[in-house]
Amino acid sequence: MRTLKFYRLRTLLLFYCIFFSIVLQAQELQSPSAYLGYPLGTQFTRHHEVVDYFRYVAATVPEQIRLQEYGETNERRPLLLAYLSSPDNMSNLEGIRTEHLKNTDTGGNGSKAIVWLSYNVHGNESVSTEASMQTLYELLTEKKAYLENTVVIMDPCINPDGRDRYVNWYNQFRNMPHTVDANSKEHHEGWLTGRPNHYMFDLNRDWAWLTQVESQQRIKVFNKWLPHVHVDFHEQGVDNPYYFAPAAEPFHEVITDFQRDFQVTIGKNHAKYFDANGWFYFTREVFDLLYPSYGDTFPTYNGAIGMTYEQGGSGHAGLGIKTSNGDTLTLKDRIDHHHTTGLSTVEVASENAQKLNDEFRKFYQRTNFKYNSYVMRGHPDKIDALTELLDQHEITYGTTDATTVKGLLYGTGKNGSLKTSGKNLVVSTDQPKGTLVKVLFEPNAKLSDSLTYDITAWSLPFAYGLEAVAATNGIPVTPYAKNKVPDLKENNDAYAYLSSWNSMKDAAFLGDLLQQGIRVRFAQKPFAMDGKRYDRGTLIVTKADNMNRTDFETVLKSVAKQHEKGLTATTTGFVEDGKDFGSGSVKMVPELKVAMLSGDPVSTLRFGEIWHFFEQQLHYPLTILRSTDIFGVELSEYDVLILPDGWGYGRFLNDDKRSAIKEWVKNGGKVIAMGGAIKGITGEKGFSLKPVKKKKDSTVNPRSYEASEREQIKNAITGAIFKTRVDTTHPLAFGYGDTYFSLKLGADAYSYLDTGTVVYLQSDDTRPVSGFAGNEAQKKIGNTLVFGVERHGKGTVVYMVDNPLFRGFWENGKLFFANALFMVN
Repeated sequence: MRTLKFYRLRTLLLFYCIFFSIVLQAQELQSPSAYLGYPLGTQFTRHHEVVDYFRYVAATVPEQIRLQEYGETNERRPLLLAYLSSPDNMSNLEGIRTEHLKNTDTGGNGSKAIVWLSYNVHGNESVSTEASMQTLYELLTEKKAYLENTVVIMDPCINPDGRDRYVNWYNQFRNMPHTVDANSKEHHEGWLTGRPNHYMFDLNRDWAWLTQVESQQRIKVFNKWLPHVHVDFHEQGVDNPYYFAPAAEPFHEVITDFQRDFQVTIGKNHAKYFDANGWFYFTREVFDLLYPSYGDTFPTYNGAIGMTYEQGGSGHAGLGIKTSNGDTLTLKDRIDHHHTTGLSTVEVASENAQKLNDEFRKFYQRTNFKYNSYVMRGHPDKIDALTELLDQHEITYGTTDATTVKGLLYGTGKNGSLKTSGKNLVVSTDQPKGTLVKVLFEPNAKLSDSLTYDITAWSLPFAYGLEAVAATNGIPVTPYAKNKVPDLKENNDAYAYLSSWNSMKDAAFLGDLLQQGIRVRFAQKPFAMDGKRYDRGTLIVTKADNMNRTDFETVLKSVAKQHEKGLTATTTGFVEDGKDFGSGSVKMVPELKVAMLSGDPVSTLRFGEIWHFFEQQLHYPLTILRSTDIFGVELSEYDVLILPDGWGYGRFLNDDKRSAIKEWVKNGGKVIAMGGAIKGITGEKGFSLKPVKKKKDSTVNPRSYEASEREQIKNAITGAIFKTRVDTTHPLAFGYGDTYFSLKLGADAYSYLDTGTVVYLQSDDTRPVSGFAGNEAQKKIGNTLVFGVERHGKGTVVYMVDNPLFRGFWENGKLFFANALFMVN
């Protein structure tokens, strides 16, 4: 009997041993290579496979990781965050978050380091997403000790649409097996590269402006965490070694000594591992910390240690490529490097968790800003548009009663006073996001070095077309209330309904009316009616023009409500002053069929700005024509042809093609030529606009090789703001005042037109009001065109030397583009 019991007991123990062994084996976390079925670095992993691996890890070790799907892309791919920490920390994740955020206000007692790792903001810089999986795996296995006092937030792919575009392209065109010969097709993407997102926007330049859905959804979560450390993983040219912090000058003046020093601390830790492996790297070069909309600077201005890491490779490297010095760079090499810096970053943060918390708290206690308040006045639509951006950033604001505010006037760059009345906006630095406010609103960013990686001016009052003053004192404010427009009431006696033309909201309203088949007129001259003055561009919607629509007022009311547009009803077309509604000066807005050039020689980014403008802002149909097809289609089917900025238009538009475009314009077409496209349609057999050539200096002295770069910057304009003059009587300028602040991105210059010079620089306008412009470039741009219109036969050419749609954030330029479409005939 005892033998039987012993046997049963032994059997039972054996069963439990086998059972728990199976359970433990089942719970053992698989590496990315084991899970995916191929060694990491031998193939590119598609986005859905990456998501699958992260979900598998979360299901396997749920006590250490939590996933959050924070949104989706334009092409419906999921945007994913993974939160990693120790089991104890994960059980109190919300408590850690709330205690951490107290440091931005009343002062918390946080002791955990918050590290956010962002991968693959540029889609064809594809290695970092691969590295994210290996980093995730090792943080939960070999390096789990780092997580005892650290919360790691990982975004495996900020730009899934761009990355899958690249990966799918590479899988289609790669050699089998891959070749390291740099001349092979697999190392040369086509025009529509994987770098940008769906709309061809560079998401690494959209952190502050939030024009894209990926950025808009990400900022909601970012503001809930405000990490201590943020890393943005990138790739650069094939022949470049690895780059990591510390960054290059210029550093923005708000960046603290601790933020600078901690970059050095992290960089030295990276160097320790790279030295041990014999890997090459560089620091303190190229990548500065100034422009506020990067994945390193924007977190920095929110209190983080923000850093860019750059691995050599990018879209040219594929699975492997031979570099110019004869070495072979493989995808596995690239993974190893990003994986190493990712782990090293978490290691340093873990070792300095308390210090990070202490310094983060100090960052949010800063009050030593030169200007305490930024006060703005302007059209309510423009102010409302700015408050929408501020709301997304959780920046507080208010309004003030009618008063006079003294300080630095943006329009003149000198001290003066601004009278506030009606709608005005006050944004103070006396708030948790005060440092970010200073950076986004400052009249002119201080440059410690003129050699920068991006634009040097971006001030929001200029971008939104608002008069502004920067005041050193605090301004008493009351809550800001956005415009509330009453619903349109049906008026049986109405002859017409009138609507203003001042903002992008007005343009979107018009675009939707035209899409609904509502006919609209606009006034070319000012007029008075019922005791009220109406400006040029005023929209006039008459019942007579829409007699065939039994639902006319229903549709008009619906569209007005959608756009929060106020309409004024009038019972007559007889004006008190100006031109009556039947006059030839009251034009019909045409129903336009618009086409845009795509493919070489067009810049993908400039193409994307226009594409996004039409589909997401104006809501007006657009036909995209391939450059290889444009002269094989009937251009006569289109009313407008947009030529976006780009390079190589001179080669693309030969004499015969220029002549074909001229003939189409002569017969009634309209060309909108932007930036570099202007070079392609001017000159011999082109239109009459003439470039300004720089005068040669007869006293040129030899200069050293080292000094040549700084000599070249004298001829450059690195994204600076200039005060331009405006002919307000021209339809291209309807809705604008007599000055416009233009963001100039280069020194290309063209002479005035004989007629049709609408926005221009005079000889005394060549000094930027904000940003850097070389002294030689300033000499060149005096008395030159910014925007203009040339008549040719029955048609027109609209020249846009500067870009009014730049990165989708230069809000005050957008109405110029709408005018070019609808008002210029």
